[in-house]
Order: sequence, then structure tokens, then C-alpha cells
Amino acid sequence: MTISPAQTKSYDFSVKMVTLCRKLMVEDKEFVLSRQLLKSATSIGANIEEAIGGFSRNDFKYKISISYKEARESRYWIRLLVSTGFISKEEGFSALADLDELMRMLMSTLKTLNRV
Repeated sequence: MTISPAQTKSYDFSVKMVTLCRKLMVEDKEFVLSRQLLKSATSIGANIEEAIGGFSRNDFKYKISISYKEARESRYWIRLLVSTGFISKEEGFSALADLDELMRMLMSTLKTLNRV
């Protein structure tokens, strides 16, 4: 079974966000924003996996579009955590760089699906 770059990138991003959110919850006692980020960030990869297991092209496209939307939401939470001082600019920018790369991959997939 071959694992796509989007699967790998989304999984690695999820691991990074689980670690970050655990730190926020344990060290900073921040539960609201971190939980929102945890949900949206881990949903990206979960929906990619569901897309790959889909039964139709439309199902695949729908799940990839959900992954893209969850990535956009994650971007929002990361920016908010940086702006409110819960995470450093460096930590936030690193996460945003990973996320932007993943979002480009997802958008490219969606554009290809819309052309065909």
C-alpha cells in the first residue's frame, strides 16, 4: 500500500499539533482554543484517509474539500494562538508553513478534480 505525500504531511502535522495542544493544556491550562485546534488539525488527515477509501469520485472530492476547510480553520486557530501569546511566533510560523504546504497540496488536488 502506497502512502501519498498528502497522507504523510497531514499525519506529521497532526502529530505536531497533538504535541502542541498537549503542551497548551498541561503547561498553560488553555483548553478552549487548543481543543478547537486539535479537532480541526487532526480532522485534515482523517478526511484525507476517508477520501482515499471513498466509493466514488464525488465522495473523494467531497472529503478532500472538507480537509481543505479544516486546514483553513486550523490556520485561524494557530494565528489566534500566536496573537494571544499562547504560542511563540516561531512556533506559529513553523506550524503555518507546514499547513500552507498541505493546503497547497489539497487545493491542487481539488483543481485537478474540477478540471477532469
